[in-house]
Amino acid sequence: MSTGSSTVAAVRDQRTRILSELLGEVPRLADAAVAAIRAEIPAYAAQGPGLLSDVRDQVIRHYRAKLAVLLEERGTTFEDIAFTRRAAMRRVRAGVALTDYMNAYRVGQRIFWESLVERAGRTPAGREAALSLAALQMRYCDFASTHAANAYMEFQQYAAAEVVRESRDLLETLLAGATPMRGRELAAAQAHGLATDAPLLAVIAMLAGPPAETGAGLDRGAEAAHAACAAIARTGGNGTRTLSVVRQSEIVAVPVLGPGCGPEELCDRLQAVVESLAAEGIRLAMGISAVAAGVAQLPQAYQEARAVLDFVPEEGGVAALPRLTPFQYLALRADETARHLVDPLITALLAEDRARGGVLTATIRAFAAADLNLRTAAEHLQIHPNTAQYRLRRIQERTGRSLRSINDLVELLVAIALQDAHPASGGPTNAGRERLATVTNEGRGIVDVRSFHESR
Repeated sequence: MSTGSSTVAAVRDQRTRILSELLGEVPRLADAAVAAIRAEIPAYAAQGPGLLSDVRDQVIRHYRAKLAVLLEERGTTFEDIAFTRRAAMRRVRAGVALTDYMNAYRVGQRIFWESLVERAGRTPAGREAALSLAALQMRYCDFASTHAANAYMEFQQYAAAEVVRESRDLLETLLAGATPMRGRELAAAQAHGLATDAPLLAVIAMLAGPPAETGAGLDRGAEAAHAACAAIARTGGNGTRTLSVVRQSEIVAVPVLGPGCGPEELCDRLQAVVESLAAEGIRLAMGISAVAAGVAQLPQAYQEARAVLDFVPEEGGVAALPRLTPFQYLALRADETARHLVDPLITALLAEDRARGGVLTATIRAFAAADLNLRTAAEHLQIHPNTAQYRLRRIQERTGRSLRSINDLVELLVAIALQDAHPASGGPTNAGRERLATVTNEGRGIVDVRSFHESR
């Protein structure tokens, strides 16, 4: 083996040794970090044992997350530091200033680095190993501190509005069908862009599944709900904040469609929030109404959002009326009677086709989307027109319906939509919603949070 290869191997061995030793010392290092934080930052020295215990827990989580990144020699991800959002919330609630919060983070990371250098020793391989870890350590610190500071500012703005109850009072006024006319409520409405004729959406979100662990003694559900509420409040455009309120078991938000911001873009922003929170262990089921023409229509929009929320799978996701066609919505709302009205010949063909991969169902959809143009449908399906023609004949032979007849085509499309929305064994269960989520995801009508995780 060459000298160069031996040196590289020795440095790698030293890196593994250093990091393994640190991993076994995490609790002791956390104690040292908390002691240093109390000694150097008066705001933390004045805190009680509850918050200091939470600080120690956060230090341990950071050290273990950083060691995982260093041992695996990879970049830091949001999943690694998912715990920081709610820690930032708790510091805001405790009255810790942002400067003190970030200073405490830096003190904790300094203790970690000093311990790493100490364990590196004085050998050339040890010093080289410590130097090689410096860049990864700095990248973790930059990534985590930026995320923590953003989460702090996000919740600080949200909490300031919550303290005076203006947002909650304004929402209750609007949901009661009243229009703010004067005083603080009118000022709050204007601050959120809620003019009388402003186009808006109603959004209802609920926690889906258990939230990730939080600090000891804290209400996990309430903490996760407030973190989500604060994130949704930042979806407003043109410098305005979205009215967003935790209302019992649900989060209610009223985003306004500003200039250059249509319902699709707003739905995309809300979808991004749901996906971002899911990466941090907070899963939401979110329903979004159709566009309401002003605050007077908010009560109706609220009911729409509640209704469409029923379409979201149990694991969480987004169901948005602006992304659904009336046809898809009617299929979702249909009861078992509608399914029984479908001709058994059609039901049998679709069930058999689904088991074989769904080529006939895809052909029906493509033919309808191509305005009954066989060649265009074949191009979309990437098959020869003769193959498409053969499939149309097969469908007609099995069902007695011609796809060139508008009435027959509509009947087939309705049957397909009902089969998507309802499992063959019964009524609209979550399994049916899962299949529908897969189908309508092409138009982003309903997006399951799991599809986001699987894509990662």
